[in-house]
Amino acid sequence: MLKPGAAAAPSSVPRRIGIGAAIFAAVIIVLSSWYTIDEGEVGVVLRNGAVHDVAGPGLHFKLPIVDDVVTLSTRTEKLNLPDVAAYSQDIQAAFLNMSVNYRVNAGRATEIYARLGVNFADRILMPALLDRTKAVFGRYNAPAIVGERAKLVADITDSLRDAVTEEGIIIESVQIENIDFSDAFEQAIEQRMQAEVEVTRLRQNLEREKVQAEIRRTAAQGQADSTVVQARAEADSRALQAKAEADALRLRGEAEADSIRAKGLAMKENPALIELMRAERWDGRLPQTMVPGGALPFIEMK
Repeated sequence: MLKPGAAAAPSSVPRRIGIGAAIFAAVIIVLSSWYTIDEGEVGVVLRNGAVHDVAGPGLHFKLPIVDDVVTLSTRTEKLNLPDVAAYSQDIQAAFLNMSVNYRVNAGRATEIYARLGVNFADRILMPALLDRTKAVFGRYNAPAIVGERAKLVADITDSLRDAVTEEGIIIESVQIENIDFSDAFEQAIEQRMQAEVEVTRLRQNLEREKVQAEIRRTAAQGQADSTVVQARAEADSRALQAKAEADALRLRGEAEADSIRAKGLAMKENPALIELMRAERWDGRLPQTMVPGGALPFIEMK
């Protein structure tokens, strides 16, 4: 038995070192059993290599050595595909630069990992995108592709969703950044578009000329109508004036006739009135020449 202050036996030193190492290893194991899952990720817990559970964002504990955790992103990811070769319905070759925005269905993370692993985009999404793009592209002829690009993209998006939704992949959008046809075809398309623009311009000019001709015809018709109205007004005015003059003449004639009838009636009733009228009209001079047997212009006064 050692006395107080005596040195320890040499055999106890390795034992203490071993105990310290075991404690240190235990601490490391315990600390490494805690793990965190970030927002926008999901953890697939593997127990002895088999899918055991799924962990959401936050702090979690796993069994040391037995459990392992693989993270899958649930954020929106982007897959780029440059130079995708495709043929249109009218056998025009084209190269497409396109991309797709997608994300993982978090509720099916264990299923996705069990079937496809972490490289699910390369295994299922890229082949589906290539296949569906070529299939949809082949339903359009080249001029329709140029003129209906938005519809083409929408059809590819719908077709791709039908292909991968059951796989647990959510397609948010598909973009076609560029469609490159052959130089000869692009030149032909450009010439066709220029011809269509020219036809549209000619049609617009024709419509403008039709409108101007209609305006001129309407103006001429309006002027003619105005002339007719004015002529009618003048004719009506002359007719009214003539009627007024006729009425005036008629009234004067009737007045003169009444006057003559009145005079005739007066002379019939009083014969001496004739001699009175002669006296009233005599200018007081005797005639210079007398006709034999003629009467003198005097009224016999008694």
